[in-house]
Amino acid sequence: MTKKRILSGMRPTGKLHLGHLAGALNNWIKLQDEYECFFMVADWHALMSEYENPENLKNNILDNVLDWLSCGIDPDKSVIFIQSQVPEHLELFFILSLITPLGLLERCPTYKEQLREVTNRTLSTYGFLGYPVLQAADILLYKAAAVPVGEDQLPHLELTRQIARKFNHLYAAKNEDFFPDPKALLTESPRLAGLDGRKMSKSYNNFISLSEEPEVIRKKIQNMFTDPLRIRLSDPGHPHKCSVFSYYSVFFPELKEGGEKRCSRSEIGCTDCKKELAAKIIGLLAPIQEKRRQLLKDKKYIQDILSAGKAKASRVASKTISEVKDLLKI
Repeated sequence: MTKKRILSGMRPTGKLHLGHLAGALNNWIKLQDEYECFFMVADWHALMSEYENPENLKNNILDNVLDWLSCGIDPDKSVIFIQSQVPEHLELFFILSLITPLGLLERCPTYKEQLREVTNRTLSTYGFLGYPVLQAADILLYKAAAVPVGEDQLPHLELTRQIARKFNHLYAAKNEDFFPDPKALLTESPRLAGLDGRKMSKSYNNFISLSEEPEVIRKKIQNMFTDPLRIRLSDPGHPHKCSVFSYYSVFFPELKEGGEKRCSRSEIGCTDCKKELAAKIIGLLAPIQEKRRQLLKDKKYIQDILSAGKAKASRVASKTISEVKDLLKI
């Protein structure tokens, strides 16, 4: 039986962190055996917000792909490619922008959130407003049946479905399913809190990267936001209000129940709890970092993977654009 196709990607705006591992990579690894997976380094998307400082983009691309492979993304099972190396992404982006109402983009909640919260870059641009349209082009170019997303990306996926339906209605009356209605594959893991209690984000600099040195991990975790209601060691803890406990819930669920009891019964203090968590996180990342060191010895291998991925992605993308142009009579 032919596997259904999925498309997902990450923006190479910096080092990948534990939030990427919990919210995307662990899920991608599982999906490789169930779907035909296309995993994209979304460098055009990165430039939409990082256009003033593009000098680190190439290094970030290599760094991110290294992390993908180190975590278990298998080039024999998945297509790994760089978005900008497949020009059909921008072609379809332009075509879809012709039929996308401006109001849909201006009402997009993630667009409004970014404008409000990101103050160190100018995002009031035509390109950034069109971010969801490029995302729609990415998905529809490969006629993906499903997209693995977090809850915060659901509005973008719904916008993709609206654009696909409008295109089908306008140009594919005899084939209403030309572009499929991509479904959401929600990730199982909850959103991972950052070190300061906010969403873990490169923009907030409140993360632990996958390639972080052990001593840095210990220092960052010792400075983590914990239970604000626990003043003394003898005070009972409130683990469900503590960022440290949330890490156990996501990465070490087998220790969750015991940790909850120890905290709520005042059997362990926050300092010792954070020391234990640091040791667990270091152990979790050790095999990933070892594989990364081995991969770094052969950068040609990485380039060969990306070249093969580009060729596979281009074959699918070229066919879709050819069909789109036939429908548009151009």
